[in-house]
Amino acid sequence: MTSLKDIRLFTTQPHKCSYLPDQEAQTLFIDPEFQVEKSHNSRLSEIGFRRSGSHVYRPNCKNCQQCLSCRVLVQQFELTRRFERVLKRNADVEVARVGSIADDEFFLLYKHYIAVRHGDGDMYPPSREQYEAFLLKQCEGTQYFTLRVKGRLLGVLVTDKLETGLSAVYTFFDPLEEKRSLGTFGVLWQILEARRLGLAYVYLGYWIKDSRKMRYKIHYRPIELLIRQRWVLLTHTMLPP
Repeated sequence: MTSLKDIRLFTTQPHKCSYLPDQEAQTLFIDPEFQVEKSHNSRLSEIGFRRSGSHVYRPNCKNCQQCLSCRVLVQQFELTRRFERVLKRNADVEVARVGSIADDEFFLLYKHYIAVRHGDGDMYPPSREQYEAFLLKQCEGTQYFTLRVKGRLLGVLVTDKLETGLSAVYTFFDPLEEKRSLGTFGVLWQILEARRLGLAYVYLGYWIKDSRKMRYKIHYRPIELLIRQRWVLLTHTMLPP
């Protein structure tokens, strides 16, 4: 295996932050031509990197360190009453692993999801080219799961299987099925699947204390945050008021 020390790193120019107003962001990413194996992805996840298509990156902002990598402790995770209700509402959902999500059925669901849920974000308007670069680019361990009810596609989970956990890369779903809470269901399913596989963690990307969009992640407890390159258990004193 190639040592992480041998991977070339690049830094973007400062750009507008997608999550915090009036903040500038910079991103550190590994060489896009580097072939990411499961062992690389596992180690990079442990030190705060995240995969998006062919890019494996982490925030590298000069004046802000709010983006904290977070991971759920799978074996200690306990279902709350709210989570139990979400699972019950989705008891009819069939989850199946598929080899590809390249067909129009999947892209059209993604397009609808972005238009309704993220019409004000930098992923709008969605295009086929963007979709393919974002979700069809894989590394060793990438898996796709479909959520269906009586054959109808409700959602898709894109997950990277790591050596010690799962990394929740992206989830998209029918935005009109609000009562099902499919985003929550997708996270719960990955946590329970990781437990079934005997894995320790589910990586949920970055938690940002002052971003409302990111606050949902801390409901999946116990959860650890990567602070100054040490994984620290989230406590009530670390939560926003």
